[in-house]
Amino acid sequence: MRILIVEDEPSLARQLRQTLESAGYAVDNAHDGEEGQFLGETESYDAVILDLGLPEIDGLTVLDRWRKSGRKMPVLVLTARDSWSDKVAGLDAGADDYLAKPFQSEELIARLRALIRRSSGNASSELVSGDVRLDTRSGRVTLAGEPVKMTAQEYKLLSYLMHHKGKVVSRTELIEHIYDQDFDRDSNTIEVFITRIRKKLGADLITTIRGLGYSLES
Repeated sequence: MRILIVEDEPSLARQLRQTLESAGYAVDNAHDGEEGQFLGETESYDAVILDLGLPEIDGLTVLDRWRKSGRKMPVLVLTARDSWSDKVAGLDAGADDYLAKPFQSEELIARLRALIRRSSGNASSELVSGDVRLDTRSGRVTLAGEPVKMTAQEYKLLSYLMHHKGKVVSRTELIEHIYDQDFDRDSNTIEVFITRIRKKLGADLITTIRGLGYSLES
């Protein structure tokens, strides 16, 4: 899953990036509202962490412009402001959740997981496809109840497919959502990871739709 952090305070932006990368997310950073608005309009993200007090363009304006342009990714508003009016303004502008500073990293990650699950139509933290289960809280994958060891990239790819079970996901979409902005998007590693996942979890788990991409049955 790929996350955009729009935060102008360098140490907090660094801390957020480290926290999210440690939790297995691909992360891009924007340090002002103008850059954040541009990335949110031109790149694909599974969720955005957006500060309200941004230079150049304030966070509420950025969020309002995203929504008016049809961008639907879930947005978690992160701000030092804690009055009820600021919360209402953020939610009315199109935010999906709200977290005031200071905060615990565990709560931030839990809120992000919930936003991403809901945006892809999954109510439970455990995703299931046949005998395969993926627990988004623990990052644990099991096959018929037995734990399966996976690399970070294998887990990211499997998690994205399971969040979008029943849909055809293109190779380009997978690359956009499991790697950050600097990744070489001409890489053939997606096919390599698909092959490895099939070896670990079964050849029939992921279906190749010729010319279109990959799918997990719903």
